[in-house]
Amino acid sequence: MPKTASLVPSAGSLAGPMTSLDPLLRAWLPHQRWFAGKDRPVTDLRLLSMTELFPGCLHLLVHAEHADVPAGHGTVPAPGGAPVPPPADCYQLLLDVRQRPSPRLHQAFIGRPSQGPLAGLSLYDALYDPRSAQLLLERLRHPGAFGPLRFEADPSVPVPGGLMPRLLNAEQSNSSIVYGDAFILKVFRRIQPGVNPDLEVPWALARQDCGRVPAPVAWFRTTEPEAATLGVLQPFLCGADDGWTLALRALATGDDFTAQAHQLGEATAEVHLALAGAFPTGGHREVTRTAAAMTERLEAAAHSVPALRPYMSRLRTAFAALADCDAGPPVQRVHGDLHLGQVLRAGREWFVIDFEGEPSRPLAERRLAESPVRDVAGMLRSFDYAARQRRPWRPEWAHRCREAYCAGYASRAGWDPRKEHALLRAYETDRAVYEVLYEARHRPDWLAVPMAAIERLAVRGG
Repeated sequence: MPKTASLVPSAGSLAGPMTSLDPLLRAWLPHQRWFAGKDRPVTDLRLLSMTELFPGCLHLLVHAEHADVPAGHGTVPAPGGAPVPPPADCYQLLLDVRQRPSPRLHQAFIGRPSQGPLAGLSLYDALYDPRSAQLLLERLRHPGAFGPLRFEADPSVPVPGGLMPRLLNAEQSNSSIVYGDAFILKVFRRIQPGVNPDLEVPWALARQDCGRVPAPVAWFRTTEPEAATLGVLQPFLCGADDGWTLALRALATGDDFTAQAHQLGEATAEVHLALAGAFPTGGHREVTRTAAAMTERLEAAAHSVPALRPYMSRLRTAFAALADCDAGPPVQRVHGDLHLGQVLRAGREWFVIDFEGEPSRPLAERRLAESPVRDVAGMLRSFDYAARQRRPWRPEWAHRCREAYCAGYASRAGWDPRKEHALLRAYETDRAVYEVLYEARHRPDWLAVPMAAIERLAVRGG
């Protein structure tokens, strides 16, 4: 194919390529798992940057604006965060540009523009192409600048060449490529200005000698239109299973999971202690303000999900009790979205991954100090979700795992989440309210899972 350098516009002339890309991306983006605006029509697309990463591959940052959420659709803040969804997003795309169609890349086909500078060429998602994935790794192995893109690496960790790439299919909000079962590259799809916590936090924990979190090996970022993290390469824990898979396997075979849950509690506490050493800690978050925010989220969710309304008065008591209770442990950096899918078990050890936080929250807010109880509550809710995957459901299994997890956490942290009953109940209630709204919107068949927690937390208080 012809060199793509002629297709890369000079500064100030990014509108031209959008005549080729706009109609294709409007049709293609809503079908991608990582696209956040599926329920909101795209009203405008704008190209923010376009860089020839290597011949035949273009790197794009695309700004997508969305229509307003319809009245009554139920925009509600995520736990601890700002209202979602945002009116606009920035997405990172890597495009293979080919003279002729490639049958082996049919699942990655974006389209064939009929107008503009890319007219007549075939466009594909480059992460599905092994050649492009290998060349992307080469950029990370040999740091340097390519237009506004900066590729950087930890010089103390060599990355061999020739590693075969394999695109993972499991992720939702990002895309990941495994190289030779030795390294994994997470390519962020929704881009926000600033350092992504999935680079910042593991790097800081590596400086604390925290072995529970794989350390970054290499990463790439952009300087335009604003500085932002684009992707992170880390060691791949070959043969590891995520906690969700292990929990469901134990439920299916009738095996006990309390020993693993206890060890997972220990691992969580160790990561929290390392986070407290790596980042500044606060005093205690203003509990009255936290309780008010939780109540606001409850009322917004109940507006959209009528099933919540019979429990409203009793759920409000959980947040009112928070306003009157002891503030609990000092606020600090936390994981922010901890559940069984965010932990891996390799051999007999647990590892914590994915420190990006809740993707719907602005990046600056994801980096704020929080109560560590928030992470504990997220994991406790995850045990409930696992126990509900089989019928008849196993409440006693979830209860034993929750107790074991908290006991393991207490043995390392020096304080017991169960003794912070009002605090734990409030954070778990807040999480369950968020889950109710999420399931009502996206997976109505799962709504019974968080509603069971709502009933427990409202009727029995925990």
